[in-house]
Amino acid sequence: MTVDRRGIGMTSKRTRERLIQRLMDQGIKDYSVLDSIRETPRHLFVDEALAHRAYEDTALPIGFNQTISQPYIVARMTELAIAHGKPEKVLEIGSGSGYQTAVIAPLVGQVYALERIRGLLEKSRARIRELRLRNVQLRHGDGLVGWAKEAPFDVIIAAAAPERIPGELLEQLAPGGRLILPVGGVKQSLVVIDSTEEGLKETVVEPVTFVPMLPGTLR
Repeated sequence: MTVDRRGIGMTSKRTRERLIQRLMDQGIKDYSVLDSIRETPRHLFVDEALAHRAYEDTALPIGFNQTISQPYIVARMTELAIAHGKPEKVLEIGSGSGYQTAVIAPLVGQVYALERIRGLLEKSRARIRELRLRNVQLRHGDGLVGWAKEAPFDVIIAAAAPERIPGELLEQLAPGGRLILPVGGVKQSLVVIDSTEEGLKETVVEPVTFVPMLPGTLR
């Protein structure tokens, strides 16, 4: 199968450039992040019926009661992930249909991506393979538990919100590592936890809305 990275009509280059301008207007400054957003064909990661909306700055349903994050949030979290340089090992929790994975993969050494819903994992795996992103490993697993076998990670990034920060994920951070995730129930905040010589430092970035991070896996 040939992957159409270009898109047509509402998924055209002009439409993508309007999205990039909106992201810049909202404060995204890292040009490597903007370039990755520009080059990643988001229309491939949503249902075909929604492809004409792929380059809107909005979350969209991807089935299984899940959503693909809005491009601004993907860009913001990616920018936070590479703020201190190129991380060699990144754990992504909640890979969904693979869009965040595809955006961050060109900017880091290796991505280890977890998805608890097997149907979404299969979609993600197909897209990552078609885009020839060879530095990505995908696994059907529980995001609350993480991926201890591959730890420690320089960055852990999550696209689902636990009510409180899971201790297992903190234990899988490398010294100097960074955890980026939404936290909360009805009200959520994007939080950054930095592992420093003085201990863990927490920074609240901004209000967000994500699906909840749930235990276990689904077939």
